[in-house]
Amino acid sequence: MDALVLLAFGLLALGMVGSIVPLLPSGLTGLVGVAVYWWQTGQPGPLALAALVVLGVTATFVDWFGGALGASAGGASTRTTLIAAVVGLLLLPLGGPIGIIIGIAGTVFTLEYYRNGDGGRSVKTAAYATAGVLASALVQLALTGAMFAILLAVHYL
Repeated sequence: MDALVLLAFGLLALGMVGSIVPLLPSGLTGLVGVAVYWWQTGQPGPLALAALVVLGVTATFVDWFGGALGASAGGASTRTTLIAAVVGLLLLPLGGPIGIIIGIAGTVFTLEYYRNGDGGRSVKTAAYATAGVLASALVQLALTGAMFAILLAVHYL
């Protein structure tokens, strides 16, 4: 295997890691890996390449909007969702992924409680936001894992 093919598979593996590690764009990293592989080998063909691009773009959208969709599904306001995302990112250096989850859940609960004064509803909204973040990571992992598996199949079959 030449160096660029190894780089491509390394980027795809890094994309899978990025599904779980915050601030590492899983879908985009995987797409770069696919592009490097395609550039070097001319493979996969158009249909498989299109499928890989769709998987990578979908993983990117899930990465960007999964937590917000969870918060919105739980009834959080747009303002709360945006502030929670910023707080989660600010807490990343202090607590890693756990910092993000605690930051988002705590911020959503606090702001929604301030907005509506209903503790039960605020807990539910915070739980939805947290579930959205966790589900987003799992969906990204599945999508980037599928990209890796497809390209491996293309390479070895």
